[in-house]
Amino acid sequence: MSRHRIGFWYRFAAVIAKPPLLLLFRREWSGMEHIPRDGGFIAVVNHNSYLDPLSYAHFQYNTGRVPRFLAKVGLFKGGFVGFMMRKTGQIPVYRESADAIGAFRAAVQAIGKGECVVFYPEGTLTRDPEQWPMVGKTGAARVALLTRAPVVPVAQWGANEAVPPYAKTKRIRLFPRKTLKVQAGPPVDLSAYYDREPTAEVLREVTEVLMDAITEQLAEVRGEPVPAERFQYRRTRTRPEGGPADPGAGNHAGNGGNITAHNAGAKAENGAETKGENA
Repeated sequence: MSRHRIGFWYRFAAVIAKPPLLLLFRREWSGMEHIPRDGGFIAVVNHNSYLDPLSYAHFQYNTGRVPRFLAKVGLFKGGFVGFMMRKTGQIPVYRESADAIGAFRAAVQAIGKGECVVFYPEGTLTRDPEQWPMVGKTGAARVALLTRAPVVPVAQWGANEAVPPYAKTKRIRLFPRKTLKVQAGPPVDLSAYYDREPTAEVLREVTEVLMDAITEQLAEVRGEPVPAERFQYRRTRTRPEGGPADPGAGNHAGNGGNITAHNAGAKAENGAETKGENA
């Protein structure tokens, strides 16, 4: 998509958002050559800060391609933010409702029109104590297999140092000035899965391939080795002593064992994730 097709409202959003981003943060970007110049594609991105969408949108906007994010429907409902979300063509996700499947249809349609759709496969901010990507949901895998569009893995780091995930105190830490790091990797080769039936097991395998690709990019950005295990977030009704400060808990699951761990509940998971838990 060339810049002349970006549109007035996306340009207007850029005029508002770019000056503070340039003023408050340094940038360290790499891998722009992996963003397709033409045609629809999917970007799968790790999520560790509420600032992530602005950071990644800035990166991709500068490639001449504008992203369409899947985001929870509440962000569209009112005020200036909701107005801009609607005008810039972002995709609302209606979680746990009869309208949830619409987000996937909209994503497929957007890709078919030659646009980029951005997925945060974790479905929420990471709960991993070291802020590595968690076990992912299968929405991005579903759309990738259906469209066969290129899937670009993207790692972000630095926004979490300015706006930490789930921070209860000192939420915003703008100074000293932070560096927003964004790195896009080469498209993930999913051709081995194209002719297979998209069963729950296949979708989990593809999701693991995507999460591995994101994690590898993040390991390069952080200059650290890839963790041996991937964190798996599980909701609980009570907070364990010494556990997370929110109503949830998690553990680590070996990368090779994640598929097996999820298969037992695959049917239920498929229904839930089809309802849009991939924003």
